[in-house]
Amino acid sequence: IRTDLGTFKLLEEKTPPGIVDKFGWCTWDAFYLTVHPQGVWEGVKGLVDGGCPPGLVLIDDGWQSISHDEDPITKEGMNCAVAGEQMPCRLLKFQENYKFRDYVSPRSLANGSTNMGMGAFIKDLKEEFNTVDFVYVWHALCGYWGGLRPNVPGLPETKVIKPELSPGLKKTMEDLAVDKIVNTGIGLVPPEMADQLYEGIHSHLENVGIDGVKVDVIHLLEMLCENYGGRVDLARAYFKALTDSVKRHFKGNGVIASMEHCNDFMFLGTEAICLGRVGDDFWCTDPSGDPNGTFWLQGCHMVHCAYNSLWMGNFIHPDWDMFQSSHPCAEFHAASRAISGGPIYISDTVGNHNFALLKRLVLPDGSILRCQYYALPTRDCLFEDPLHDGKTMLKIWNLNKYTGVIGAFNCQGGGWCRETRRNQCFSEFSHTVKAEMNPKSIEWNSGKNPISIEDVQVFAMYFSQSKKLVLSKPAENMEISLKPFDFELITVSPVTVFGRKSVQFAPIGPVNMLNAGGAIQSLAFNENSVRIELKGAGEMRAFASDKPTACKIDGKDVGFEFENNMVIVHVPWPAPSGFSTLEYLF
Repeated sequence: IRTDLGTFKLLEEKTPPGIVDKFGWCTWDAFYLTVHPQGVWEGVKGLVDGGCPPGLVLIDDGWQSISHDEDPITKEGMNCAVAGEQMPCRLLKFQENYKFRDYVSPRSLANGSTNMGMGAFIKDLKEEFNTVDFVYVWHALCGYWGGLRPNVPGLPETKVIKPELSPGLKKTMEDLAVDKIVNTGIGLVPPEMADQLYEGIHSHLENVGIDGVKVDVIHLLEMLCENYGGRVDLARAYFKALTDSVKRHFKGNGVIASMEHCNDFMFLGTEAICLGRVGDDFWCTDPSGDPNGTFWLQGCHMVHCAYNSLWMGNFIHPDWDMFQSSHPCAEFHAASRAISGGPIYISDTVGNHNFALLKRLVLPDGSILRCQYYALPTRDCLFEDPLHDGKTMLKIWNLNKYTGVIGAFNCQGGGWCRETRRNQCFSEFSHTVKAEMNPKSIEWNSGKNPISIEDVQVFAMYFSQSKKLVLSKPAENMEISLKPFDFELITVSPVTVFGRKSVQFAPIGPVNMLNAGGAIQSLAFNENSVRIELKGAGEMRAFASDKPTACKIDGKDVGFEFENNMVIVHVPWPAPSGFSTLEYLF
């Protein structure tokens, strides 16, 4: 299909944007539509001051110039403050709204000039907070939720089209966005002029210093295609225009795709785009009003992301979406993001952060310890139901450079109901579940950098929550038991036998980090020593059959502990590089 169509590329042929290796902050749950420059500044400053500086800032919905149809075209209808109220609105101009347009740079005033607008704000933000390498903004595929306002000077030709839902779509979950859009229609730019839409938005964004875009509501086109040759023709025109624009303005890959769960996008829209959401939004609470949704919806989110990645991961790098570090299930979410292989970003309100948790994800330079592949369910739970069968645990696996990792999550208690056509609580299934796993639960031969375990006889398995080390043969099962919405992360490290003394050794990583094995950047064995290049800091642990005679960091002897066959070395943060060289002498 890829060869015959020529309209998409597989993930393995593309390079994800740099944001996948950075910690990020999104403004959505912090502000919703009321986002403004001062709030963004304070949000970034709070994270920097707390020791978790973001490398990505994503300014979500609320920055654009929009209006209702009944508003004069000279008036920006930014009186919408509640999420959902904005969906009948249409785009009024390509430039930012007055909140960002009226920003005046204090730095420029100090120099006797007056720099204003989004460009001045982005420049000030990046200069003040030097870890911020990327600023992305949100926009919908059709410009805004309701498309473009017709007959507005400076905008392309636009016609309001009433969406038509197919019989299949009518049987899916009711959705606030779809309901609003169906009622008011979409201001659609004709497909032959779609390039003008994206050139207008993206050229301005590039000029003001924006590095990429989150493109939302991508699934909408199939509801608008009746008079445009059908869904394939309309999608082909729009995705070609989007792809061409992204190549011109955002290095070809500066996109997060969202609400793109349709095969039109996979087969026609992924020639350059290679990062996309693989689940529904992170919902702090149940939008249908069930107070227990604060918990069971989080399990739904993880299961959807894991299983959707089986298909979508062939085209795009899976993005498991943001979460809030202060949420009751924040640690549950953080553990899954740590080993998802995708970007890690939060949507905390300003000043409301769990820094102890965030520091298990984020390094002091704003980078993260990302896996080499993307997380997928283990084979033994592929055709089971980890949401509402009362017995199946969600188990996912991923690879680092020298170790594997297994994540186990008890997600039982909620899920899809065909009768009500929505996700809902199934509390009768929410109880302790058990599962078995072994080192071969990991698909070691995956990705661009597979790990050979052909001659490995023993693996060291470190359990992050229970803080225990277990030695296991390749197919030796171990049982784990988890309470509802509890988790365990297991770093799985092949044991190497080396030297005349036949010392057994396996690195684990800094166990203060959720993805400990992701810190190990290189591993070399000599006759009587092991050399590791480490990214990060903290309590570095490794399995060793013998006690080392000495340990060194960057060539200098350091103290260490040896207990229960674990070598423990406390590694300080090596500013500014973030990398240290550890040596274990035997």
